[in-house]
Amino acid sequence: MFVACVFYISWEKHACVDLTRVSPLACLRENRVVAGQAVRKAESKKVDEHAKACVENQHVFVPFAFDTFGSLASEAIQFLTRVQRVIHNNCSTSGGQGFIFGRLGFAIQKGVVAQLVARLPSVLM
Repeated sequence: MFVACVFYISWEKHACVDLTRVSPLACLRENRVVAGQAVRKAESKKVDEHAKACVENQHVFVPFAFDTFGSLASEAIQFLTRVQRVIHNNCSTSGGQGFIFGRLGFAIQKGVVAQLVARLPSVLM
């Protein structure tokens, strides 16, 4: 599991966004594997751990959970949709409405490739 530092974004309130990357294969130990299960579990765990502290400090907590296959948790989708709307309203970007989601998908793929290349035997390099 990958966890990034919590950072703040200012709009109506400050938001604490916690980035968490999980492997969708993490649920293979269980009898039944359901698509998106690892992401939903990670999101729920982050909410249980950090949401109360953020609310007490008058911040919004956003658990941004995603897996290496590109699945996003519901809070992450809502957050990206909001960011995309702000960018669309304030900037002239090429790519239309899918700009943010396309860039995120590419970044996830790039990270997965970097991990795979790092695991290659040195004789293949």
